[in-house]
Amino acid sequence: MYIKFIKYRKIFYILSSILVILSIISFFVFGFNLGIDFTGGSSLELAYKETVPSSDEIRQSLSSLNLGNVSVQRTGERGVIVKMKDFGQEGEETYSQVLSSLKGLGEVEEGSENFQSIGPIVGQELGQKTRLVVLLALLAILFYVAFSFRKISRPVKSYVYGFTGLIALVHDVLVPLGIFAILGKTSGLEINIPIITALLTVFGYSINDSVVVFDRVRENLLNLKESTFDLTVERSLNQTLVRSLNTSLTTLFTLLAIFFFGGETLRYFSLALILGIGFGTYSSIFLAAPLLVSFSKFKERKYK
Repeated sequence: MYIKFIKYRKIFYILSSILVILSIISFFVFGFNLGIDFTGGSSLELAYKETVPSSDEIRQSLSSLNLGNVSVQRTGERGVIVKMKDFGQEGEETYSQVLSSLKGLGEVEEGSENFQSIGPIVGQELGQKTRLVVLLALLAILFYVAFSFRKISRPVKSYVYGFTGLIALVHDVLVPLGIFAILGKTSGLEINIPIITALLTVFGYSINDSVVVFDRVRENLLNLKESTFDLTVERSLNQTLVRSLNTSLTTLFTLLAIFFFGGETLRYFSLALILGIGFGTYSSIFLAAPLLVSFSKFKERKYK
């Protein structure tokens, strides 16, 4: 089966643009529900010996302690993680009250308590470093792709490969973030370090998919010199389609197993990877490579 990717590329552009615009709108409408990793706060993890109380029961037992928006996550079979605002100067006393309230709901395994506190300054510093890491990663990817395809100068320069790969990469991150903004409003999903780690992983996975297609384009440009650039890119996409889908599907099957059976702590981490890799596979096939053709046609019109 031969698919005419280039013929219908404008449809893919419109679809991707709609997804990105809706994601950006969700940023402004819903915002992000940032976890204590970025806002500062306290986290208490413990495990019950027998029956684990429900999230509502835990929130109800802590409602009189003025702990702000209390987040409860299940971990393992009998474990829970309770996240709340920073205890402040009365840390030890408040911690004792929280622990006493939780123990009142059931017998807690001895030694299972694990308490962490992140101040607001540390949270702000983590946010700044996260933005810096993302920026450096994007720049590194751009230079890496441009350098890898430096020997290609027709019909588009090597940096165009890096630029189109970067456009696809931004698409692969913005769309999941838009979904997370909605889930943060509707389901209380928090943006934390594990989710940021998952999205950084998507950077590498997504650009790898694009580079596989670009590499085949490079080979066909050298071997099929009589062919037009449109047909070369389209043939390259058809040649790498099965490989890209098989690689992504095997990864997604594993991530889906983690999402459904890996416990509460890994659920949103795996969801970030599922969304990122899914959209990354889509963008490498329907966005990054077709953009090469669009840039080449723009260049032709410019110099006519």
